[in-house]
Amino acid sequence: MPRSQHQKLKLYVLGKILMENTDENHGITMPEIIERLEKEEISADRKSIYDDIHALEDIGIYVEKQKIGKYFYYKVMEKQFEVAELKLLVDAISASKFITEKKSRELITKLEGLVSKYEAKELQRHVLVSGRNKTQNEGIYYNVDAIHTAINSNHKISFEYLHWTLDKELQPKNKAYEVSPWELLWDEENYYLIAFDSDEGIMKHYRVDKMRSIISIEEKRDGVEEFKKIDVSSYTDRVFGMFAGEEETVSLLCKNYLVGVVLDRFGTEIPLRKEDDEWFRCRVRVAVSPQFFGWLVSFGGDIQLLGPEHVRGEFEEMMKGKYIV
Repeated sequence: MPRSQHQKLKLYVLGKILMENTDENHGITMPEIIERLEKEEISADRKSIYDDIHALEDIGIYVEKQKIGKYFYYKVMEKQFEVAELKLLVDAISASKFITEKKSRELITKLEGLVSKYEAKELQRHVLVSGRNKTQNEGIYYNVDAIHTAINSNHKISFEYLHWTLDKELQPKNKAYEVSPWELLWDEENYYLIAFDSDEGIMKHYRVDKMRSIISIEEKRDGVEEFKKIDVSSYTDRVFGMFAGEEETVSLLCKNYLVGVVLDRFGTEIPLRKEDDEWFRCRVRVAVSPQFFGWLVSFGGDIQLLGPEHVRGEFEEMMKGKYIV
């Protein structure tokens, strides 16, 4: 292409140079801008570049000039997406089963083009996935980003953890949590953190959308040996496994302390009815299966199946078969 044709692309190339090479923490000097334009066979002087920068601002690319030492640095401060937002988009693309690996790479590459080359490195992320995923909290990416930052820095975190009340309100529990974060995964449209609890010496999981006021602690993570022992696939199946079977609407009688478990499993839209000071009732849609019956048994009678009768009959037959000698 003749040099004159390159000159016609000057404004576009200048914008591309600034978008790819600058951000809030990285700037570029005027001599560096001129040098990069020369590499694209575009000649420019300082005055024309100043005019072009003003033209870029007219189309929404705002460039800030900052003096550091004896040099002025130019940087694009505001971009279409925040890095935290793009990180969540990259995670979503990587996690989606209906997007092929090739297409995922293409989409992520396009997202990297929306930030500087320095910020693009932060988009090279890894999230463990089980099942189809969908976020429920539009502010969840701030939590996700804080956790990723702590993991990358090898730091513990502290946070408040919320729980459901019978009034369907999320309230913080009466204690502060401090754990070593090790991995994030999505399952059943929720984001979970797998972390090591030093006080109890075990791995635990937490719903990320129920975490609040996450703070990175200047203390190195522990529990690495325990984390290495985890087979994430079997852990996910065991902890987050979905029910599979014919769907039915069933009635349950539950202890009040399990309201959070019920709302997390079946959704906050289900009706709750107080039975007495210790129990509440609810009607939920479930897939009737051994997995569902096993879920009931796991609460040791604190969740009771009231009906319908044919489902109770299946449950009783399973229990007879399980415990017969």
